[in-house]
Amino acid sequence: MRNEVNNWLRQANKDLEVAEKTFKIEEYYSVVFWCQQAVEKGLKAVILEKTREKTIGHSLVQLGKEANVPAEFVSKLKKLSPQYFLARYPDASEDVPFELYDKEITKEFLSISEEVLSWINNQLK
Repeated sequence: MRNEVNNWLRQANKDLEVAEKTFKIEEYYSVVFWCQQAVEKGLKAVILEKTREKTIGHSLVQLGKEANVPAEFVSKLKKLSPQYFLARYPDASEDVPFELYDKEITKEFLSISEEVLSWINNQLK
């Protein structure tokens, strides 16, 4: 694996680690943001490895297509993708980010991210 790809992958895994640690202190909006970031960076690593070209954008669905993720991931990526802005901006929804997420929904996002990152890590072995 090229160094550039490895850097993207390492950062993706670190972002997931931060999400898992943040879950323990119940800062759920932050967990969800880091979950989205981990998956985005991981998918970009896969794309970079396959195409040798950087890709831009934050749509996990589009990145997933470019990375050729399994079909069962598409609905999960659709759910996680908008969290990029919902988990950060108070004007992105009717609630402020820190009030949007509870333990259960956050667990779901964490599970999605762990599953996708596991697939990504296997792709880049």
